Amino acid sequence: MHVVTDRKQASGSPRAAALAALRGGVDAVQFREKGGPARSLYKDVLAVLPEARALGARVLVNDRLDVALAASADGVHLPTKGLPPAVARELLPERMLLGASVHDLREAKEAVACGADYVTFGHVYPTGSKPGLPPKGVRLLAEIVESVSVPVLAIGGIDPSNVDEVLATGAAGIAVISSVIAAGDPQAAARELRRAVDRSPYRPKHPFPQKEKRGAAHATDRQP
Repeated sequence: MHVVTDRKQASGSPRAAALAALRGGVDAVQFREKGGPARSLYKDVLAVLPEARALGARVLVNDRLDVALAASADGVHLPTKGLPPAVARELLPERMLLGASVHDLREAKEAVACGADYVTFGHVYPTGSKPGLPPKGVRLLAEIVESVSVPVLAIGGIDPSNVDEVLATGAAGIAVISSVIAAGDPQAAARELRRAVDRSPYRPKHPFPQKEKRGAAHATDRQP
């Protein structure tokens, strides 16, 4: 279960939303701050890393490979128009995850062939983040899950009411933005989604490896 930040939708700061989501039980937070200054993003990642490490969760950075490397985050997630996955893979340490957003089967296979450790597919359901664009649906999600050898996350319009339908495809999990970030109480919203995921009887075809709870070893030598 991943939560993606969005300054435009958050009632507070991206940092506060990320911390609330972590305390609500998410497995990863992905900082996605389009057009924002690198230093601000770097400070937010550093501030959140210690709590994420203690909880056994991950902190990922969307698009900004430089910030992910500088802060020693857990990985970078590439948007469709970001760096080619093969280029990013050459620059990343082996321990750092490389994720990629995909919108069809061709993009998914290409991302995996170029070194992506996981892909995020969407949007599965109608969502305000993609106004006017028809959803891709769970049938295509299931096809991608069956066709690639890495974890597949579903994104777009996902909430507790449709978690089971998504996970029935064999997807590794869900990624959400507005259902947590735009909620009046992001921690409670994350906790409700966590319960829905944990209640589901379906298991992923390719699960994410779990992280052990530990201290903030990678962040101790970094300064904001």
